[in-house]
Amino acid sequence: MIVLAEARGRRVPVHAAGLGAAVVLGAAAAALGARVPVLGAPVFAVVAGVLLSPLARRRSEALRPGLDLAKGPVLQMSVVLLGAQLSLGEVLHVGAGSLPVMLGTLAVCLLLAWLAGRRLGVSGDLRTLIGVGTGICGASAIAATTPALRAKGGDVAYAISTIFVFNVAAVLVFPPLGHALGLSPHAFGLFAGTAVNDTSSVVAAAGAFGGDADRYAVVVKLARTLMIIPVVLAVTAWTRRREEPVRTSKARLAASLVPWFLIAFLGVAALNTGGLIPAEGQEALHRLALLCIAIALAGVGLSADVAAMRRAGVRPLLLGLILWVAVSVTSLGLQHLLTG
Repeated sequence: MIVLAEARGRRVPVHAAGLGAAVVLGAAAAALGARVPVLGAPVFAVVAGVLLSPLARRRSEALRPGLDLAKGPVLQMSVVLLGAQLSLGEVLHVGAGSLPVMLGTLAVCLLLAWLAGRRLGVSGDLRTLIGVGTGICGASAIAATTPALRAKGGDVAYAISTIFVFNVAAVLVFPPLGHALGLSPHAFGLFAGTAVNDTSSVVAAAGAFGGDADRYAVVVKLARTLMIIPVVLAVTAWTRRREEPVRTSKARLAASLVPWFLIAFLGVAALNTGGLIPAEGQEALHRLALLCIAIALAGVGLSADVAAMRRAGVRPLLLGLILWVAVSVTSLGLQHLLTG
């Protein structure tokens, strides 16, 4: 039941102000993201939210309930809707061939995020978000991990911004690098699908390379999206133990390990695999998922602590650079070892 509050003599939902602000920013970001897909709606949403966050903090009590709704249920629903893009049969078929490269790049990325992040003094939540964003699928992975990690808005905003910088770099650098290395369209598709983050950037990089690299890269990227599931489960278990190390029983911990949105994500993917979601429905659900992500990340940006982000300095960006280079080198190196 929606809680109501008095506002100028009228009874209005307490969520209205914060959620309304997030929806307006998210819708504008989605429109801009459609026009500039290399940047994408998540970047526009989180940047706009961060820029307006000083104003939002002046009305934090009024906005907090709605912003919490955007950062919680709306964010989780966006992950569920992403399942409509997955055909599990095709993903598993392509994923089987690319699995060593996917697992290798993910393992190197997460391990290095922990080691290098600690050495650089980057906070635990922020280095985790940058690690999963770089190792899996950018903003979507960060969106899926945020509720499990219960990360702060500033950490999420910084992680999204860091991922964006290296997405743009990948689009510019990877196609000429692929040609210089003599990669085939298939090899470059595997490289782009495992070393570039957001789908729009994968398409842009692989499309610039030419051939049928873009088709293979997108399927590899979708297969890589499934890595969200084990990572979110691990993060959820770690977060529960960190917050309630004594009071959480084994039975209670086991019951809370699988977030509802991961089950629903697989359910929607299964429906799509069974042909129960028509092509028009897939497109509509994908657009709705992007809108939900934009709304949620606008809420994250509006909740951000800009002062804390300034205090973090350039170290998280340096961590993102280290991980981006490591994932790229690992992807190319594993392909060479496996095919050579």
